[in-house]
Amino acid sequence: MTLRMTLRLTVLVVDDSAFMRLALRRIIEAEGDMVVVGEAADGAAALTQASRLTPDLVAMDIEMPGMDGLEATRRMMAGPAPPAIIMVSHHTTEGSAMALAAMQAGAADWLSKDTGLGGLDLGHLDRELRTRLRFWGLAHRAVAPPAAAAPAPSLPLPDGIEVVVLGASTGGPDALAALLAAAGQLAVPMVIAQHMPEGMAVDFARALARQTGLVVRVAEQGARLQPGQVILIPGGEDGALLRQGGGQAGGLALRLSPRASAAHPSVDVLFSSAAMAARGALGAVLTGMGQDGAAGAAAMARRGYPILAQSPESCVVAGMPGSVLALVPGAGTGTPAALGARIRVLLQPAR
Repeated sequence: MTLRMTLRLTVLVVDDSAFMRLALRRIIEAEGDMVVVGEAADGAAALTQASRLTPDLVAMDIEMPGMDGLEATRRMMAGPAPPAIIMVSHHTTEGSAMALAAMQAGAADWLSKDTGLGGLDLGHLDRELRTRLRFWGLAHRAVAPPAAAAPAPSLPLPDGIEVVVLGASTGGPDALAALLAAAGQLAVPMVIAQHMPEGMAVDFARALARQTGLVVRVAEQGARLQPGQVILIPGGEDGALLRQGGGQAGGLALRLSPRASAAHPSVDVLFSSAAMAARGALGAVLTGMGQDGAAGAAAMARRGYPILAQSPESCVVAGMPGSVLALVPGAGTGTPAALGARIRVLLQPAR
């Protein structure tokens, strides 16, 4: 309890219902490790309060008078040092278009207010909300150590690369779309670990396919990876590469494992498995809160596999790529589009 009281994560509650603001305040403050520092009844007021209070977290409704929660989220995430935003709404049900829009706007997570029958479920909020806020609040506070000064990065030659692994979190949907569009269809599979809640993968895969012109598929248990595929690990699960068969005929497949915490699919799990299972791999870590991906990228770098990281100044949140650069200072950097173009060039067959 002493640790929780010391942390005191700060939360801004945004909802047009006074009853919901009171209910959320009581739920959030119930265990003493979080404090509601402000409330707002619409998106415009939320922007003012967030600028003044600089909270770690925002619990954001979607449908409100005037500026709605999606627009408020987009504007907050475009500002300096944005908070972690959790959408708490009747509209963010599993697999809904509104939930996908919330993630694309920059929300770290979402939670529905409803029961399965469509009524308000305070018991569900009481069980789930604190856990998710706590996770993302601590990720928000995690600051990557500064990257060591290094000469211009020198990436290993990509001979034998058989898979590209990509990791992203907050701000990832747009960054991934830009990278994939610039990379185009490759001669090797690409596997994506984008932090997302359960039920989002199918809609997100369709959105990426529309934006990039590529075929994007949701990972299936044990499915063997094929050249040119773009595979999205579903929310609520981790995906690890494993080798099927032996010798030159052996290929890579994905093993999916359910996990209970908020930030899944894990980038570290995917990258660490690439370091162990792939004969050659390239990894790229994009915008995101926290440090997921740094340890996995370091494991790949120790094998001599090339690592790329989104340039911090181009990130919505620079925590994840910043952590990678601290552990792998020779990693290549650039905007998502520049990284995609670099991947395309690196993987072009030698002539």
